[in-house]
Amino acid sequence: MIEATWHSPHLQPPSNPLVMKLERGADLSEADKRTLETLSARTREVEARQDLIQEGERPEVVHLVMSGLACRYKVLPDGKRQILAFLVPGDFCDLHVAILGFMDHSICTLTPCTTVAISSETIAELALNHPRITRALWWATLVDEGVLREWLTGMGQRSSEAQTAHLFCELLVRLQAVGLAASNSCYLPLTQNELADALGISPVHMNRTLQQLRTVGLIVLAKGMLTVPDVARLQAFAHFNPNYLHLLRRARQA
Repeated sequence: MIEATWHSPHLQPPSNPLVMKLERGADLSEADKRTLETLSARTREVEARQDLIQEGERPEVVHLVMSGLACRYKVLPDGKRQILAFLVPGDFCDLHVAILGFMDHSICTLTPCTTVAISSETIAELALNHPRITRALWWATLVDEGVLREWLTGMGQRSSEAQTAHLFCELLVRLQAVGLAASNSCYLPLTQNELADALGISPVHMNRTLQQLRTVGLIVLAKGMLTVPDVARLQAFAHFNPNYLHLLRRARQA
């Protein structure tokens, strides 16, 4: 099992992960970056496996992850959980959720996290007075939708081995984008149960799938570290195309 802790020195971001992420979506000015740094400065520490908000509650703020791993999830009446998204540093937990009258899903930390609670008024002020930041926030929302589409495609059409390999490719790229992964490795403290809940398979099936990927030399998992001996080989096996992450900015912006 992958250790569910978040203490590796490899995951200390070299700079603000929110700025690093949103720079992928828009040509931010130095003033924009300072605004985002101020926005994300008032942090709080949250222990692992704590709900930031639960389904049915009224959302009043937008949660931003600055360190650690969190997720969106739903729980069925029989207790089964489906993880809908993994949230890495720099990710908003549903940017426009304060528009809603109540939550239709829950958000929880998977590891100890540093988070920021941002008021809906602050989000509205950004949209009104910071057009480049607004464009970047639109981009982030579209990327979230792209990830969801890719996950749905994987659940419907990929084998469990290909689906797992695809998820590892995705998380490696997403963590690289905010300076939290090397070229072929990242700290990924997820349990087999959490991976199973994300991929829609049983923990037993998840265990067999990971063993198969290890056996053929596609991945190495040890003490929460994911190492990919040959990234191109893993991507080819998973038919991974990072286009849905939209990390290459358009040359010209409206």
